[in-house]
Amino acid sequence: MSASLSSSSGRSNNFKKGMIGEDKEYLSGTLSSELGRLEQLKQKEAELAKLLAEVRLEKLSVLRDRPLKIGVMGFGRFGQFIAKSFIKYGNVVGTSRSDYSKIASEMGVFLACDLDVIVLAVSIVSFEDTVRTWGGILKDFVDKQSFQQINAPLIVDVCSVKEHPRDIMLKYLPRECDVLCTHPMFGPDSGKDGWSGLKFVYERTRINGVVLNPDDQRDFHQLSRAEQGDSDVERFLDKSGHGHSLHEGSEGFIEGMDRMERFLSIWEEEGCDMIAMSCKQHDDYAAKSQFITHLMGRILGKQGLEATPIDTKGFQSVLRLIESTTADSFDLFYGLYKYNNNSVDTIVNLKNAMEEVVMKLKELEDEDIAKSPNWRARTTMINYISSLALDNAAQSSNDPCSTAASSEVKIMVNERRVDDNEEGEGRSVLS
Repeated sequence: MSASLSSSSGRSNNFKKGMIGEDKEYLSGTLSSELGRLEQLKQKEAELAKLLAEVRLEKLSVLRDRPLKIGVMGFGRFGQFIAKSFIKYGNVVGTSRSDYSKIASEMGVFLACDLDVIVLAVSIVSFEDTVRTWGGILKDFVDKQSFQQINAPLIVDVCSVKEHPRDIMLKYLPRECDVLCTHPMFGPDSGKDGWSGLKFVYERTRINGVVLNPDDQRDFHQLSRAEQGDSDVERFLDKSGHGHSLHEGSEGFIEGMDRMERFLSIWEEEGCDMIAMSCKQHDDYAAKSQFITHLMGRILGKQGLEATPIDTKGFQSVLRLIESTTADSFDLFYGLYKYNNNSVDTIVNLKNAMEEVVMKLKELEDEDIAKSPNWRARTTMINYISSLALDNAAQSSNDPCSTAASSEVKIMVNERRVDDNEEGEGRSVLS
């Protein structure tokens, strides 16, 4: 009996030892596998980085083998700024003229250069007049060419709004001209140290007479579609909803796509953050970001704010905002307002938000007034100033009494502040 128990106990111990051994081996193998997996991933990462470097070098070689001839119409500060980078990858011709009545002669110079791309770096305010004139000249140029050898340039805009120039180019430019809508979201100041990481928004609008459908996001996010394994990655819809292939047998289409990609690659190689987006979506985002930034910069600039010895970091940011936004011409700011259908909504929302904040301050002040009779004199003054401001708003800006009334208010407010400080009371934000 005892021997039997001993034997059974021995087998049990051996079994446990075996299990423990297997567990250790399993854990050891798992740990080894995990450690090995990390090493494998790092090796794969290094191989991909090497492959990416090789592809980039090959891409640069392709770009330099067939450099683009780029014309920049509007060779002002921004035109010269982008031309400095274009010249690394191709030949650049620039022209600028404040008197656009002589644009025809300038256009003749451009066309004589057999340009691949023409970048319209003109003011948004003069954009329609410029394109209307150019469109007629380009049409005459195209009509004189033989049907088999039509060589119309790719036309690119760099405006800060997108739907307006898109509509203008499609309306006035001949069908043979490919169209690319872009917005480099930087300028000579923000991009003075290079373009790496700066945003570049673009929409491929028309290629070989086919207008891409801006509502079909697949037109603009081809890389994402490839990542999703879309077998139809080389197909897209035109504005009529008809499907097309990037290689539908037309040499003109293939050449047009190649030329457009070459031009986009310049910005990519300079390190831009490339963002493919429809013009409509761009303007919606821009009104809520770029336009309101310029609007606040202009409004704050009217306050006469200056640096002081006790500036906070936040106030220094405000001064930088004023400096950067007011450095641009007011024409640019007006263009952001006039040619973006969403800008009015932004102004209305800002006005409503301002009123909401002021009302909240007034509510808290009313609570303090209820607690302390000493605030009643101030309340009378606030109400008087508010009613006077409303009266002034209703008067003509040419009324000579307006200035006097305004001065009177300032004097009364200053006197009230002195009295308040003497009484030890805090000043009202609304005074």
